Amino acid sequence: MLVRVIMAAIFAGLIAGTLVSVLQFQFVMPIILEAELHEYVAHDHNGEVEANALQRTILTIIANLLAGVAFALLLNTALVLARDEGWRAGALWGLGGYLAFLLAPSIGLPPEFPGVVVENIFTRQLWWIGTAIATAAGLILILRIRKLPFVFTGIILLGLPHLIGVPGSHAPVITPNLLLSAFTHAILLTNLAFWIVLGVVSGLLQERLLRK
Repeated sequence: MLVRVIMAAIFAGLIAGTLVSVLQFQFVMPIILEAELHEYVAHDHNGEVEANALQRTILTIIANLLAGVAFALLLNTALVLARDEGWRAGALWGLGGYLAFLLAPSIGLPPEFPGVVVENIFTRQLWWIGTAIATAAGLILILRIRKLPFVFTGIILLGLPHLIGVPGSHAPVITPNLLLSAFTHAILLTNLAFWIVLGVVSGLLQERLLRK
């Protein structure tokens, strides 16, 4: 069973990672390149922008595939422990992963353009990790256990990271606000597709595995 779960996670992760790569190249990468032109055009570094784009394309594909497999392992483990199966259950777990690992942290730490320098990066990473864990735990307490004391505790966990606040601050970014808004929305939407597909494929595979 362990081997089957791992293989299912690898398969689901590669599918979701490939999908999000295609979506990012279509909707996210053009925004990044346009933002970089605002920084380089005054210095006539267009060639450097093109070189960075090629390098980023390769690294993005690798990172998305690795992230897809890693998150798929977490998601499939959760499905097995919860004894959930099927595409509906998978989609709900995928949506929960999206809320915990992206949407909730994005309230305090919106998606940032690659290369943006920030202060106190270590403490900000700790805040992100703490927010993801608190959100995941809060959702489980509210949606799975459903008893009043646990629901109350879950609500506290959901709000606690945002009451604490994000440490550090951004360095100045030479990017129009319209591009920043477009980038944030593109990241949120492409990752929503990633998590839903990851959950649906994982749920379907778990359904097949549990029937064997």
